Amino acid sequence: MKKLPIVVCLAAAALIVPIGPAEAGSSSPEPKTLAEGLVTPLSLAVGRDGSVLVTQNFAGRLDRVKDHQLTNVYTRANWDVGGVETSRGTTYFVESTGAGGGNPDALEGYLKSISRSGDVSTVAELAAYERAHNPDGDQEYGFGPDVSAECLQQWPVFPPAKYTGTVDSHPYGTAVKGSTVYVADAGANAILEVDTESGDVSTLAVLPPRPAVIPAGTRIPIDMAGGTVEVPACVVGHEYAFEPVPTDVEFGPDGWLYVSSLPGGPEDPSLGARGAVFRVNPWTGSVRVWAEDILSPTGIAVSDDGDVYAASMFGNEIVKIDAWSREQSQFLAVNGPAAVELSGDTLYATAGFSFGQPTGTVLKAHLK
Repeated sequence: MKKLPIVVCLAAAALIVPIGPAEAGSSSPEPKTLAEGLVTPLSLAVGRDGSVLVTQNFAGRLDRVKDHQLTNVYTRANWDVGGVETSRGTTYFVESTGAGGGNPDALEGYLKSISRSGDVSTVAELAAYERAHNPDGDQEYGFGPDVSAECLQQWPVFPPAKYTGTVDSHPYGTAVKGSTVYVADAGANAILEVDTESGDVSTLAVLPPRPAVIPAGTRIPIDMAGGTVEVPACVVGHEYAFEPVPTDVEFGPDGWLYVSSLPGGPEDPSLGARGAVFRVNPWTGSVRVWAEDILSPTGIAVSDDGDVYAASMFGNEIVKIDAWSREQSQFLAVNGPAAVELSGDTLYATAGFSFGQPTGTVLKAHLK
């Protein structure tokens, strides 16, 4: 196992950084609540009929919100259901379950579709692709050669002091263009391409490591129960190359893919606001950092003008990033936002993230 699952990282960060009341700025729009009482709503999509599809990821549910009513569309208990998107009457989503006991053979993950008539089909087996190809298998993580072997012996067993990418898959976000679905896999650290007609899966891009300098007194998570330990003094001031964690993928008006990424280490502010938005060429797979210094960006939306709206989950705000200057400003102050989508001049979002508690909401707000 190469890193704590995104589910555990988010839950741990929620414990470290409690979500308090977000203070709306004077220029923040007034959001309207469309649904409430949801459990971990981490992705959404807007239908042409004005309805909203929302996943309650940890509850394994996909639901439709219309006229303030919540109707279940799909459920798979004890699985993670997310990454919902719609295209030409078909709904796409991903579902996965982790590698129990760190056993890669136990990984399961699928891209699925729901037809207009409600038929559910499996489009592709994503975990099987990860086991066969491991896109980031050659990528190096952890400390570099500037940290001595003697020092590394003082580092805890988990997370590893240095390693290359191993088998892990957690499909999390999707974008659709024609007969291709692009999947942001938060475990594989990659953007995958799926041909919806054949079910063939390929790697479009692997995101680069996200290095951070380790300050004195840093505590790092060492297990799934929320345990932490202080780093040894000999690593202070050295860089640790954390894994990137792609959480959402959207098309921009320039035809490129925009990908939000958690920093792969502590999701709280202890090492700074290390989240980023990458720009990925859908024809060549080349990757560029487009914006940095975002706290826990779990979802993004791109406007027709190229502005990016990012849900900063533990920053308690939705951030607007200007297309040209890359300057960040607060669009909306809201507790624990997770997903954002745009439809015309309206922004839809989920908020109220809390691990396992029915505090989630679906909101909408007009752009300025």
